Amino acid sequence: MRSDGNRRIVQERSQKRPFSKKNEAELPDHEVRLNKAIADAGVASRRTADDLVRNGNVTVNGVVCTELGRKIGIHDVVAVNGEIITRYKHLTYILLNKPKDVISTSNDELGRTTIFDIVRLRTRLFSVGRLDRNTTGVLLITNDGDLSNRLMHPRYGIVRAYNVALDKPLQEKHAAAIAAGVELDDGPSRPCEVFVNPKDAHKVQIEITEGRNREVRRLFEHFGYDVKKLDRKYYAFLSTQGLARGEYRHLTRSEVTRLRRLVGLESQPGSRR
Repeated sequence: MRSDGNRRIVQERSQKRPFSKKNEAELPDHEVRLNKAIADAGVASRRTADDLVRNGNVTVNGVVCTELGRKIGIHDVVAVNGEIITRYKHLTYILLNKPKDVISTSNDELGRTTIFDIVRLRTRLFSVGRLDRNTTGVLLITNDGDLSNRLMHPRYGIVRAYNVALDKPLQEKHAAAIAAGVELDDGPSRPCEVFVNPKDAHKVQIEITEGRNREVRRLFEHFGYDVKKLDRKYYAFLSTQGLARGEYRHLTRSEVTRLRRLVGLESQPGSRR
């Protein structure tokens, strides 16, 4: 993922395999967890679905449900914010080369352009994590709640690779500190890889394995740097190759299968491009 010739500053990452919980087996098709049903409907990821349940935004058969572990059957009627949901059988996977000044949400109170002003499909979709307004590059959009939930979970160690342009040259001691892990206001960052351009230390590549809010920007801000440009080049093995800014494409079946297997999921015959 890095350019040849860049100085590599790396803290070794654990090679342990992702653990699995004994109670994480899928439930039979006739009975699923409430957050999975919401995710399958393309309304939100499982994590966000849990927040919707906690906040009382979800009803089951007309009754508000705040029980996170609630299981529902095929005859139960689930509504989110008053709108009845439908569990999708066909899944959609979109790769967007996100432009600058675009919001990674379904709507914006200030009327700014969102990713769904670019990706206009009838299927209800959500982004796998977010890129802030000024960040460009790879953004995965889907209605596959299982995949989204696992891709965003730090235990799977999905690599996000960014090109960074700084306001001043990155000092080697700061690059080494970022690679080793930095104490941020929401906890320590994970060890990562940092590649400094030997011809211009304003330019850096960084690979991280978690997706906390504005994490890359905060890592550099911690040492007094201002990030002038931030572009995500890779998410796992996906890149924007062949896509101009603002363009998108559907993932191929092989890409979907590869992504799902990265996080311990089997490909689904019902999935579609």
